Amino acid sequence: MIATKALRLALLAAGTAGGLSGAAYGLLNGQAGHARRVIGPPIAEPLRADGVHLPTGVGPVPRSEVPEGVRPLEVAVLGDSSAAGLGANFPSELPGVRVAQGLAEELDGPVALTTHAIVGATTRELSAQVDAALRQPPEVVLIIIGANDVTSKLPISRCAELLAEQVRRLVEADVKVVVGTCPDLGSIRPIPQPLRSVASRWSIALARAQRRCVETAGGYAVPLADLLSPEFLTRPAEFFSPDRFHPSGAGYEAAADILLPVMCMAIGAWQGGPLPPAPTRSETAEARRPTSRIVAHLNRRLHPRTPGRGLD
Repeated sequence: MIATKALRLALLAAGTAGGLSGAAYGLLNGQAGHARRVIGPPIAEPLRADGVHLPTGVGPVPRSEVPEGVRPLEVAVLGDSSAAGLGANFPSELPGVRVAQGLAEELDGPVALTTHAIVGATTRELSAQVDAALRQPPEVVLIIIGANDVTSKLPISRCAELLAEQVRRLVEADVKVVVGTCPDLGSIRPIPQPLRSVASRWSIALARAQRRCVETAGGYAVPLADLLSPEFLTRPAEFFSPDRFHPSGAGYEAAADILLPVMCMAIGAWQGGPLPPAPTRSETAEARRPTSRIVAHLNRRLHPRTPGRGLD
């Protein structure tokens, strides 16, 4: 499985860049092997529900059922297993379907969904998906990618640049592009510490680089790690699928809820007023920074709570 292979290569990158000792590298390597055994390979391919989704919630239906003279909004979903919806139990739980149905309801019109996302895809492989999408250019594209990029053995900056190149291709074809940036791999419980911290730092750094490059290329970036980490960290049983690596239907619903307003805004259909700026770093991620932990520790030492005293 590419996702668990990524853990081994992430620790290789950490050892090369950070000068880990042989003992430390051996510990991380053993933890990566444990995580691979716990997560295991995918037991099935992701579900598909491409086709036309109606504002009534019905879908997918054949294009022949769309009333004559009504043109569906064309939406394409590109990326990796998170874009494909691996872990969803029903077609209605797929992120593409949730977004398509949300758009159909918002627009009060049909939305045609086409999924090009491939399980295990890296940003280096995204160009083939863009080629497929541009054969009949959609009006808006949703991309979720990044968790597998460590397998490409490319620097974070280059992975982000490759994403920007594909966003630019779509924008130049008059396609609106919304990108859900790399999720926080530190929220995946089967990855033990300290490997989880290594994976978290890498994924958050990639997400920040993706956001900068996507916005520069003319796309809209949605920082999934910053917006969803608290939910996935505090409610893992609900937000992860049984493999404890990929999101569950509830996890995909949470992602779609924050992606949908941005997609509506991208196509000029948002009627809910100005969207608040997305955070550059979540409170949960900020709290995990070594400096934040040190400050919190010092505050506890310098301002100890008096026994028996309640909170102000």
